[in-house]
Amino acid sequence: MTPLLFLPGMMCDARLFAPQIASLSAYLPVMVSPLIGADTIEKLASNVLHAAPARFALAGLSMGGIVAMEVVRQAPERVTHLALLDTNPFAEIESVKLRRTPQMQKARAGHLEAVMRDEMKPNYLYDAPEKSGLMDLCMDMALALGPDVFCDQSIALRDRIDQSRTLSHYKGRSLVLCGRHDVLCPVERHQAMHDMLSNSTFSIIEQAGHLPSLEKPEETTAALRRWLGV
Repeated sequence: MTPLLFLPGMMCDARLFAPQIASLSAYLPVMVSPLIGADTIEKLASNVLHAAPARFALAGLSMGGIVAMEVVRQAPERVTHLALLDTNPFAEIESVKLRRTPQMQKARAGHLEAVMRDEMKPNYLYDAPEKSGLMDLCMDMALALGPDVFCDQSIALRDRIDQSRTLSHYKGRSLVLCGRHDVLCPVERHQAMHDMLSNSTFSIIEQAGHLPSLEKPEETTAALRRWLGV
């Protein structure tokens, strides 16, 4: 069975996909590759490829999706299936770029928790009863990774390239999935990715924001199972 490799979002670790790992491990080998140790999307993708099996299914959420697209750009023949969750195929817009440097300065000065609490986390989740607990988990993941990873990831996201051409050339079985209420990566952006990919399905998860893998784990896992055919 072809293994599945997950790539987590910014300042997230394997816990972002804990429900999916628990479920899908019954059907195929499942791995998670951390996005650490480099400050460019190209190098992060190269690191993923260096550690990955010869051929694999690839699922990335948010920044993980951005790195997944670069993995496909570098080695499309190795990616049998591609799932892009709550992500963005385009280069970063100028207004977001301008916010990166002050955020990095605060993180380096010891205020990563404040940056995550005040500037990052408010955009993550749909307003549901589980929101508080999931916010705490997001903070735990971020603080475990720390300010150096925050700065590396911020630089990588700031300087990323447009991957529209990559998606238009990829022919593998693809899934585009997002939360209905994702304010960071809205539904229209996912419709655009679905239109670029010639062999894709599009799934919108209701009552979810930017992190449907945690907000609506059963629905997200079901979509992934259909994509994988397991």
